[in-house]
Amino acid sequence: MENQTSTVKMISLNKFLEQIGVTPTTGWRWRKRGVLKTINIYGRLYISEEAIADFLRRANAGEFAVESKPGKKATHRALLRD
Repeated sequence: MENQTSTVKMISLNKFLEQIGVTPTTGWRWRKRGVLKTINIYGRLYISEEAIADFLRRANAGEFAVESKPGKKATHRALLRD
């Protein structure tokens, strides 16, 4: 049996988040919720090209879209008008 090695292209999670304009806190939330699949290598987080492609596909499909809710002030003002 031959010994096959496959190379997986990866980028640091921080670099990826910076490229898409997202804060590290949001990246942490996405990792916790399973939105981003990361790889821990010696305490540093990386994301593979495959995981990036999966994330972008799911995001473009609207899988992570959340309906926005009015804030407390907007709700309070609406109650005062009625």
